[in-house]
Amino acid sequence: MVNLNPISHLILHLLLLLFLASSGSGHGVPSSCLEEERQALLSFKHDLADRSGRPSGRLSSWVGHACCQWQGISCNNRTGHVEKMDLRNTYPDTYQVWNYTEYNQSVLVGKINPSLLRLKHLSYLDLSQNDFQRVHIPKFIGQLKSLRYLNLSYSYFAGEIPSFLGNLSNLNYLDLKSSRVSSKNLNWLSHLSSLKYLNLGGVNLTRTGVSWLHDVNMLPSLLELHLSDCQIDGNQLPLSLPTINFTSLSVLDMSFNFINSPFPTWLLNLTSLKSLEHLDLSYMYLQGQIPQVIGHLCKLKMLHLGANQFSGGLQEILSGFSNCRDNGGMVSELQHLDLSHNSFSGSFPESFRHLSSLKTLDLSYNRMNGAIIPQDLGQLSQLVYLDLSQNSWEGILTEAHFMNLTRLETFRIGTDRPALSSSLIFNVTDDWVPPFNLREVYIQNCRVGPAFPVWLRSQTQLVDVLLDNTGISDRIPEEWLLKISSQVKSLHLPNNDIGGKLPFHFKFPNLTVIDLRHSQFEGTLQQLLPTNVPLLEKLDLSDNHLEGTIPPSICQLQHMRILSLRNNQFSGEFPQEWSLWSEIYAVDVSNNNLSGKIPISMGIPSSLKILKMNNNLFGGEIPSSLQNCSFLVDIDLSGNKLTGRIPIWIGSKLSQLEYLLLRLNFLSGNIPQQLCNLQNLHILDLGHNNISGTIPTCLSNLTALQYEVGGIGYNDYDELTTVFMKGTELEYSIDHTLYFVTSIDFSSNNLEGEIPEDISSLVRLGSLNLSRNQLIGKIPWKFSNLTNLETLDLSHNHLSGEIPQSFSSLTSLSHLNLSYNNLSGRIPSGFQLQTLDNSSYVENPSLCGFPLSTKCQGDDTQTKQTFPRGDSEDEDGNGKLGFYISMVLGFVIGFWGVCGTLLIKKSWRYAYFQFFDDTKDKIALAIALKVGCLQRRF
Repeated sequence: MVNLNPISHLILHLLLLLFLASSGSGHGVPSSCLEEERQALLSFKHDLADRSGRPSGRLSSWVGHACCQWQGISCNNRTGHVEKMDLRNTYPDTYQVWNYTEYNQSVLVGKINPSLLRLKHLSYLDLSQNDFQRVHIPKFIGQLKSLRYLNLSYSYFAGEIPSFLGNLSNLNYLDLKSSRVSSKNLNWLSHLSSLKYLNLGGVNLTRTGVSWLHDVNMLPSLLELHLSDCQIDGNQLPLSLPTINFTSLSVLDMSFNFINSPFPTWLLNLTSLKSLEHLDLSYMYLQGQIPQVIGHLCKLKMLHLGANQFSGGLQEILSGFSNCRDNGGMVSELQHLDLSHNSFSGSFPESFRHLSSLKTLDLSYNRMNGAIIPQDLGQLSQLVYLDLSQNSWEGILTEAHFMNLTRLETFRIGTDRPALSSSLIFNVTDDWVPPFNLREVYIQNCRVGPAFPVWLRSQTQLVDVLLDNTGISDRIPEEWLLKISSQVKSLHLPNNDIGGKLPFHFKFPNLTVIDLRHSQFEGTLQQLLPTNVPLLEKLDLSDNHLEGTIPPSICQLQHMRILSLRNNQFSGEFPQEWSLWSEIYAVDVSNNNLSGKIPISMGIPSSLKILKMNNNLFGGEIPSSLQNCSFLVDIDLSGNKLTGRIPIWIGSKLSQLEYLLLRLNFLSGNIPQQLCNLQNLHILDLGHNNISGTIPTCLSNLTALQYEVGGIGYNDYDELTTVFMKGTELEYSIDHTLYFVTSIDFSSNNLEGEIPEDISSLVRLGSLNLSRNQLIGKIPWKFSNLTNLETLDLSHNHLSGEIPQSFSSLTSLSHLNLSYNNLSGRIPSGFQLQTLDNSSYVENPSLCGFPLSTKCQGDDTQTKQTFPRGDSEDEDGNGKLGFYISMVLGFVIGFWGVCGTLLIKKSWRYAYFQFFDDTKDKIALAIALKVGCLQRRF
């Protein structure tokens, strides 16, 4: 028998226990589960369904007795109890491959069955990214005492967060992000002392007041706190927070809360969070300067302060990191820094070189100016992403700026000056070979040309390319294009003088965007084959010299969303196969020579929002199939040869319409009353047609012309719209001012009757043109309500009566034309009207006053111009009226004050006449004495 020492006995004993344990637990997943728990799972399944209805759905495996092997279910290997239920939507959580239809088919729908309470050992429950159809979060979830992990994010719950969640005392992880729920208080959080991860992103915390922070502060074990987009405003931030209890916090995300105030005082206590690694305060509209104490967070790896209103220089921020030292030198662990979309100014600080661990740096959309970045930038060898676009940089970029940027994958730079200038120049030698291999390059308003940059030809891994307004007047190198063709996704080369033939003879299997607008390309589209660009979504070839017909094969690009061919010389008919464009969003073929009828099939893809076919030679009627495009926002068919009536369905079917331009056609009939239903309409131009009848009195229903309403919004297409205002054609872009243009133009038609007074309620109206019609009656005096009116043209009608004096209050009016009418009387005066010349009033025979040479009756030609006419005439008129009133009142009061008293008072009447008799006798006696005296003298 072998004698074993105590240590050997102990080792043998431990090995025996491990063997028994492994024998008891079996190997792998248990073959079956407890029957009670299996029945609970089947009851739970009964109230849920795979929306796809496909056999491959997640719940399709929930059959048989081996429930531990069902998809999403995990059991304890030893006891067989169900411990984990993971029914998270399996659709890829990435925007790069996002497809709403596929995602929608992969969700679970229904409700949560209380049978979960029978799973007493359930510690992990994930139901995220499903659709529970806005039901409340079940209260019984608060009875699942074994839960340590609960994820209900993006599951379409609604209502109040149940306070019963506070009963889950063992909970370590709670995620309710964007579940569309709200809370009036978070005091139930104080019972979750073990909580390490809390995500309430998108939960409405408006009603919690300032208490939300005190409740969160009661979680001593918290490591991650996510409160993004919780509708917390500046009034919900306490002035101070004496002690921060969650001192182990490593992640704090409060982005997308509209604080709109200076940096909160209590956030200055964050310096006590020595473990903080991720701080996101972006999109909070914080103001002022960033406190230097941010730099005291020496463990910080990610700092997002973008989309605020911070100002000042960057040197103040970087100086805060000087406290992070090791062996006497400045050391920072910061890897990601986002200061974009602020108001930082000044030059690029050289102290950036101390952030040696920096991987991403975003300073875009600021006011950085002065000399361009120092060459020390090239020492940030870890840099992967660098965005310096949309600033006011000056100077020259050379090879030294990129010396050690060997890991750089994304490079963005440019100025905010649209016009190309020499303020920012990319100047490298032709033999320079960059140390990096970019995946994305973005250069805007920076002089790179005139030759296509040689260094760019060495970048063969490019996925996204943008060279906008870079002064290139060359051709695209075909060998470079061939090298990147297999992986490139977007090719933007607008606003250059790049010429030659279009590069469509290559195959671009992943290309989604081609933007070659405002260039010098020529030739046809015949080489545009769907097999070469099968994933193309956006094709913008506007403002080039392209010609020929538009090939029918263009409709076979099934993913096409935006097609812009405006300002070219295309001719022939537009392809008919619109039905193949299931995702089409915008079609712009304006300013070409296209003819024929507008395709009937254009109404099949209901996704269409923008249709611009103006200034072509299209004929026939507006196709009725267009009424199927209920999402249409902009229709511009002006400048064609369209006939027929304006369709009634435009007002009844296209409720989202904001811009309707049918100018310069041969349309006839009346203006449909249904157009008044378009509450979002900003621009209505029916000018230069053969429209008759009267102006609808219901125009006051155009809500968007009365007060500002939320537009539909679309900013991924550089749309241009031409509006006839102020006597000329003006061009507006969607990126700048188009949304603010408000106009009604019924000019050059055969409209008759009076101008409806209801138009005066359209107080946001900026331009009104009713000229060259057969309108009669007076100008509505309530037009003075149109305080935003800049252009008013009522010329060439049969209007009569006086010009309303209230016109003097239209201080925004800069273009007025009332000529060729039958107006009479004096022209109103006013400081704004004084700036208009006589052409605004000519050919109104009975009209007089400045600026016409015809004088009004009573005008003083010598003094007429001494003062503003309105003031002098008003004073003169008021003076005469006061004189006449005073004279009448004086006569009445004087006459009846004496005569009325004598008639009523008898004693006064006797005394009055007695007084006259005595006076008469005294006068007669005085005369007699005087006569006698004279007789004696002579």
